[in-house]
Amino acid sequence: MATIKVDIVSAEGEIHSGVTSMVFAPAKMGEVGIAPRHAPMLTPLSPGEVRVQDENGKEEGFYITGGLMEVQPHLVTVLANTALRGDQLDEAAALASQQEAEAALKGASEETDIVRAQGELAEARARYRAAQKLKGQR
Repeated sequence: MATIKVDIVSAEGEIHSGVTSMVFAPAKMGEVGIAPRHAPMLTPLSPGEVRVQDENGKEEGFYITGGLMEVQPHLVTVLANTALRGDQLDEAAALASQQEAEAALKGASEETDIVRAQGELAEARARYRAAQKLKGQR
């Protein structure tokens, strides 16, 4: 079976490096799946879950707050703003963050405040969804 190397890095350092059969990521245009020998691509990433699938179909999940993904035929590099392993996510904290972002959006009055609050809410929702999903995989 063909494989592809994947590196997930953030400003804090390397989060994951290994060989896999498939990578799924939250691109700005929607979720993308990257298989070995994929055409070269560079795409911005939205907050959400990056999933790395091994040859047996077992997946490992990582939460990112956005960034870039570079794809080469035998290498995927995720350059995340911030990245966490699935077991590092705290579901209760993610829910609290989402509720705070929703309250901030309701209280926003100026257009710049609204845009910022919408971005924070999108990130908080993505973190909470990832925490819920990855909690079931532990």
